[in-house]
Amino acid sequence: MAKVEDFFTLTNSVEGIDDDRYQHLDPMIRAIDAMANATYQSIYVIDYLRQGFLHVASNPLFLCGHTAEEVKQMGYRLYIDHVPAEEQPMLTEINEVGFKRFNEEPLDDRSRCFMSYDFHIRNGEDCYLVNHKITPFALAPDGRAWLAMCVVSLSHHDTPGHIEFRKKGQPVYWEYDIDSHRWQERKSITLRPQEKQVLILSAQGYTVPQIADKMCRALDTVKTYKRAMFERLGVRSITEALTVVTNQGLL
Repeated sequence: MAKVEDFFTLTNSVEGIDDDRYQHLDPMIRAIDAMANATYQSIYVIDYLRQGFLHVASNPLFLCGHTAEEVKQMGYRLYIDHVPAEEQPMLTEINEVGFKRFNEEPLDDRSRCFMSYDFHIRNGEDCYLVNHKITPFALAPDGRAWLAMCVVSLSHHDTPGHIEFRKKGQPVYWEYDIDSHRWQERKSITLRPQEKQVLILSAQGYTVPQIADKMCRALDTVKTYKRAMFERLGVRSITEALTVVTNQGLL
């Protein structure tokens, strides 16, 4: 079983942040709460200087039956108490290799980077596979991540892992193989204009026949767009497709 200190190593150690910088974070916290309320997503902020959670929004998925304040006080202990023991080594390895990968990026590019991966989280007798997306958004003077925003949502996969490092605007991304312990470059999926239109109209609540009518396409043509898009995205429904394209910034 992992220990809290396993999540904090030289790769994510932070220096050079004085207490005055914490005094100006209230607008950011309010913005995060507003985003959590508007999107119904679980959002929290990691503080790598103080090695804990700076803020936890109140949406229940990530709370595991606790209050937001209790989770904030628990910090990384939440992972140890609520993530299956067999998946905890994966989380500590992701933490280590992810920050090494982030620290290799040019300083000007680091604000465009994020990492995404899946793991199980327990709430009593229930166990959910969640997707965890982490984006450093406040940097220390040397360019290391000081604060990172994390967004937790239900995963569309069936198994943990699926570790990806992405940089917004890049035609490629990097996938981490937990068995070989290596990053592998992959080509990003791009959506065709017709597929984007199908997704947008679906998100607006239109049925497939209505989408065909709005696009001035035959019903079978729209079905073909959907089928091809699902195959390329590796999903089984419009809901899963919307999750993937949102997580990967494809729209």
